Amino acid sequence: MPSSAPSQRQLRVGEQVRHAIAQLLQRGDVMDDTLENTVVSVSEVRMSPDLKIATAYVSPLGAGDRDAVVEALNRHARFIRGRITPALRQMKYMPELRFRFDESFDNFSKIDRLLKSPKVARDLDEDDLGEDGPDGGDR
Repeated sequence: MPSSAPSQRQLRVGEQVRHAIAQLLQRGDVMDDTLENTVVSVSEVRMSPDLKIATAYVSPLGAGDRDAVVEALNRHARFIRGRITPALRQMKYMPELRFRFDESFDNFSKIDRLLKSPKVARDLDEDDLGEDGPDGGDR
């Protein structure tokens, strides 16, 4: 049964593409009003199995509408692809770039809030007492 996990090659190429995109955005090479005052973090790039499509997961860190930032990046995807080509010259084909909002930070915040909620904290305190109660008996 084939694994759905990315191959080492996909991971390595994805990291190279992520680094190239991050450097380009850091330099401010993309001229767009939406991106002008926004720092964009590229958290991950997932490569398709044939390495022809690169999906970059981004988070805008400055003031800005995240959907507008992703839309602007997708609008300039061909320009970005052309600008990162020299950094990826070892690749046989330059992948098509797609940008998506990285929701993992929102998920981490949601989990963190849940863990800090009074109900969960109460349950964790009860578990710390052990099954035999506060005298510290074996579990």
